[in-house]
Amino acid sequence: MAVKLRLQRKGRKGAPFYHIVVADGRSPRDGRFIEKIGTYNPLTVPATIELSRDRALYWVGVGAQPTDTVRAILRFKGVLYERHLQRGLLKGALTEEQMQAKLEQYLSEKTQSVETAREQTAKQKADFRAKVDGVAKVKAKPVVEEEAPAVEEATEAVEAAAEEATEAAAEATETPADDAPAAE
Repeated sequence: MAVKLRLQRKGRKGAPFYHIVVADGRSPRDGRFIEKIGTYNPLTVPATIELSRDRALYWVGVGAQPTDTVRAILRFKGVLYERHLQRGLLKGALTEEQMQAKLEQYLSEKTQSVETAREQTAKQKADFRAKVDGVAKVKAKPVVEEEAPAVEEATEAVEAAAEEATEAAAEATETPADDAPAAE
């Protein structure tokens, strides 16, 4: 029986999400599997990978063959490098402490590169949003030069004219009635 490490597709149409599984090579892609060892989400930037490193290392050690994509994931997560270091340990080229130090250095560099990629992506998104949204333009407020007194003077002039007109109209109606001779 050929055992393979491969991806099992999940998620909806246009939004893939994968489980990393150990399965018989004869079973269908989304069919039966022996063990689920992780997940892979390619839609995030950078891609989100969760992997049980010790289980993946065990299955690679007993001869399970990873597919091309899973091989790239295992390389990225350091499983294949750890397998390489274990072979050196078995041959006597390395000690346990040297192996652990090299593995820790490799994993810290990978973690740092992922964090750098996340920061760059966040910066690019922020720059893009600023470019699309634009910067709000501040309009200059017009300078108002003491227009309030001029308006008050105009209002007073209109009111005075209205009072004069009212008085003139009142006098005009009183004068003809008093001076006019009575017509019989």
